[in-house]
Amino acid sequence: MARLIDAGPGCPTPTPARRVGHSETGGLTYTAEVKAETDHLYPLASDFITPMEWPAIAPLVAAINRLKAERNAVILAHNYMTPDIFRLVGDIRGDSLQLAREAAEVEADVIVQAGVHFMAETSKILAPEKTVLIPSLEAGCSLASSITGRDVALIKQRYPEFPVVTYVNTTADVKAECHITCTSSNAVQVVEAIARDWNTDTVILVPDQYLARNVASQTDIRIMTWPGACEVHELFSASDVEALRLAHSGVVILAHPECPPDVLEAADFAGSTAALAHYVRDHRPAKVVLLTECSMSDNVAAENPDVNFVRPCNLCPHMKQITLENIYDCLANMRHAVDLEEGVRQRAKAAIDAMLALPKMTAPLAFKTGLAARDITVISPA
Repeated sequence: MARLIDAGPGCPTPTPARRVGHSETGGLTYTAEVKAETDHLYPLASDFITPMEWPAIAPLVAAINRLKAERNAVILAHNYMTPDIFRLVGDIRGDSLQLAREAAEVEADVIVQAGVHFMAETSKILAPEKTVLIPSLEAGCSLASSITGRDVALIKQRYPEFPVVTYVNTTADVKAECHITCTSSNAVQVVEAIARDWNTDTVILVPDQYLARNVASQTDIRIMTWPGACEVHELFSASDVEALRLAHSGVVILAHPECPPDVLEAADFAGSTAALAHYVRDHRPAKVVLLTECSMSDNVAAENPDVNFVRPCNLCPHMKQITLENIYDCLANMRHAVDLEEGVRQRAKAAIDAMLALPKMTAPLAFKTGLAARDITVISPA
């Protein structure tokens, strides 16, 4: 069951408490110089950071932005980052597909992944010549940890006649064992493309069982999957949708396809984080709720101040391991560099390249809502 709160300036506990030390003991003080460097940034996060907090946060923001220039570094900020990171220090912002493309093309010596570990691995896979840093080694992913490369190897032994698609929310060793990757933006496109290439009516899509079930409702391709799930999105239910409609007349409900199928069946619109943001921007609903990670609503709301948001407060504990403090630390000390065994990297890159070679979509694909779930085969772990 999701924790639901009404519209307001964001989740009441959007980040872990900031630890004392940088401003007080690290020489990062709110000077006139820092004020001049950061005053223009404060309005970008004023709904999230109070004026009282700003003098403690601005020195970190200024120091990070200086370090980026010194290191020739960029910060890739996922949509689930808190607004202080997403809007004040993030250079490239977006969903996993957008960040994957940008990681391969960005002109920088250093990439800081403001996201979780599998995203940093993806950046390293696509840009091996760059130094890729992850600010916290605790920024994992429940979905990525649900499957291993060995699991995929065993799946291929059991079902050699079917292609295996992996969601990008997986480790490099999993990608290395799969034929192609996908994101929530292009999952249906990828499944249908590889089915044509293999001349098959069956595709294995791992590890997110809910994404797989939702893809199955959108295509005639038979889907097999793995019993993985995102610990944030699996909390949402159709009863949450019903409760929202009863409490908020006329609310438009947008859902992420990592949610269970009954959520998409009851929602008004479904799609990737990019698709959800585009919907709000293009349709400007009077009142809207995004059934996804908490900070996503904060970031989309900042871009659409005329839209009234009802906030579903489901936090990703892994995304919230990334803070301004550890972004500063990793840049200052070049800490937590991501390295991959070259053979694994090359095979993982082949799976990502197969996805990136598909025709680029003009906009992220939406999932049709209101469709009943289809039965699919869930492969039991060995």
